[in-house]
Amino acid sequence: MLIDTHAHLDFPDFSADLDQVLERAKNADVSQIVTIGTNGKSNRRVVELAEGHRDVYVAVGIHPNSVSEDPEESFQQLESLLTHPKVVALGETGLDYHYLEQSADLPFEGYGKIEFGESSDLLLGTKIKRQAEIALQSEVFQQHLELAATSGKAVIIHQRDAWTDTIEILREYSGQVRAVMHCFNGNAAQMQEVVDLGYLVSFTGIVTFKNAEEVREAAKVVPIDRIMVETDAPYLAPVPNRGKRCEPAFVRDTASFIANLRGMTLSDFAHQTTQNARRFFQIP
Repeated sequence: MLIDTHAHLDFPDFSADLDQVLERAKNADVSQIVTIGTNGKSNRRVVELAEGHRDVYVAVGIHPNSVSEDPEESFQQLESLLTHPKVVALGETGLDYHYLEQSADLPFEGYGKIEFGESSDLLLGTKIKRQAEIALQSEVFQQHLELAATSGKAVIIHQRDAWTDTIEILREYSGQVRAVMHCFNGNAAQMQEVVDLGYLVSFTGIVTFKNAEEVREAAKVVPIDRIMVETDAPYLAPVPNRGKRCEPAFVRDTASFIANLRGMTLSDFAHQTTQNARRFFQIP
């Protein structure tokens, strides 16, 4: 029996065949799924979806890439949603500098064509906008963590190209919140940083990819009571389905792969990670 601790069942990828997707998950011994909200509209959708499916639970949050687009009332909405019996966590929340880094040396939208002599002003404008976005992500991330601390809900952490800043903020909440670094793609030393703060790490199909040696090493040595598995569906399908739409049934492939890395049977690994997930999310 397994739990997919992170999927996006409200995404359009599943609009045509969600019932079949859930049936395939059940047939793969995936007993429960946590589906994740990413903005105000998504949060409402995942709650409605969980209301119609007994074994689907919910996390509600504002994804870092949505913070500048989502109205303030979307965060205010989170507090009221936390009383819903299917809402077991906040998130995903965190820091994501990936697209900010890609555009760091380019003018941002709205400036139009660059004329000779204007590039310095445009790059300055880009830098200012980038710093404002980083500050907003940090502010909203900390708001999620504060709400998790006061509500007692677990919190799901997203980080991309922002490891140092993410850990610095999480360090302030060590011992105050239950947190998981979702879609972990770091090395063993980074895993240990997370564990030392009292948090968990969760692995996706990335661990099965050929170029993921460091992720595999982390999955091999993480304490067994600090590990969970997920799909991040519809993304990151594990081998042998890499490149296809990912779905919750595929969490079995990831679990089987990690169990083999650790010299465990799938049954024993599934039992332990399911216990970890139920304790973390306080799922019955």
